[in-house]
Amino acid sequence: MRAELVSTFPWLSCLAVILLMWQLPMMAVLLSRLALGPFRKPPLKPKSATLAQLGTVSVVVPTLNEAMRLRPCLDGLTRQGYEVREVLVVDSRSTDGTQALVATYQHHDRRIRLLTDDPLPTGWVGRPWALDYGFRHTSPASTWVLGLDADTQPQPGLAAAIAAAMEHENYDLVSLAPQFILKTAGEFWLQPALLMTLVYRFGPAGGASATPQRVMANGQCFMVRRSLLASLDGYQSARNSFCDDVTLARYAAAQGAKVGFWDGRLLLRVRMYEGIAETWREWGRSLDLKDAANPAQTWWDVAFLALVQGLPWILTPVLLVLKLGELEDWSLPLRLLLSLNSILLLIRVAMQIAITSAYDFTGASERWAFWLSPLADIAAVTRIGLSAWQRPTQWRGRQYP
Repeated sequence: MRAELVSTFPWLSCLAVILLMWQLPMMAVLLSRLALGPFRKPPLKPKSATLAQLGTVSVVVPTLNEAMRLRPCLDGLTRQGYEVREVLVVDSRSTDGTQALVATYQHHDRRIRLLTDDPLPTGWVGRPWALDYGFRHTSPASTWVLGLDADTQPQPGLAAAIAAAMEHENYDLVSLAPQFILKTAGEFWLQPALLMTLVYRFGPAGGASATPQRVMANGQCFMVRRSLLASLDGYQSARNSFCDDVTLARYAAAQGAKVGFWDGRLLLRVRMYEGIAETWREWGRSLDLKDAANPAQTWWDVAFLALVQGLPWILTPVLLVLKLGELEDWSLPLRLLLSLNSILLLIRVAMQIAITSAYDFTGASERWAFWLSPLADIAAVTRIGLSAWQRPTQWRGRQYP
């Protein structure tokens, strides 16, 4: 009867052929990206400043109602060495006590300055506007401009380590992948699946430099030569982008700048969002990176993720249920399709193990949900598709047309 089911529905074999024609080349692309993992640049390590680095780094931290998350960031910045000339906290008229918190740190570290940016102009998104405002108030004597998000926790030696590596390897712009701090079961279930969409599309942090159209960046920690930023007219190229980090990095790479995306888990920790709902809403709406790519590239990536990350979780159990006889009773296309999708699931589980170092499990009682995260792949791919379809109208407390 089981073999009869297959022979009764010959269209199953035709469907298998069609899916194989799509999945096989996509799997080849995935393997070519993941194969860079063993050869990637090792994580940057903390480094003490040298006299040659004295006052070479200006830090810009954009804020908008970040009083509940900013303290660890400022604590980390006060522990940076004398390579940091100034820390400019650019506040967009917070109403939650952010400015008062910054004022308390100013009394203990004179490098910290509080700026209030001008009202948001038409055509700008709030974050790139604050970063641009901060850049234009940095000292011209600085060599580097380091942008940090308010929810980051920079470790001692971060600024000196990035500046030294960029100087030694002649990079113009480098951003770091952090170590993530998660707390609830929902976060541990969803966030790694969303992160995996980036790994599948762009390979591991520290991999070989990509073409400008495939450059990856992370604005949570983003260091750039001040001279390059001046030549690019600040953040003008990313003014209306909800993924300004990737937009600016790709624009800089297209102008000939040397751009890198490195593993910074030993230098930077981040607590991005509170709970699964905020993770889905806030991070998910920008992960498609459509503001930094053309529509064809955006939807190619959505199709790629659907075929290699989402679909295997549907096809494999369905094929196993339909396999009502010995495997040899099946047509060759059906056997190949089951094997291919089983391999994709094995790759996904292996990648879950590989990314454990990207997470801080200290004190997380619900970290067991991390190992269930591959089961969130369908939800993650769906979120990328939804984000690619719609442009945000609300972001970090601001409304946009």
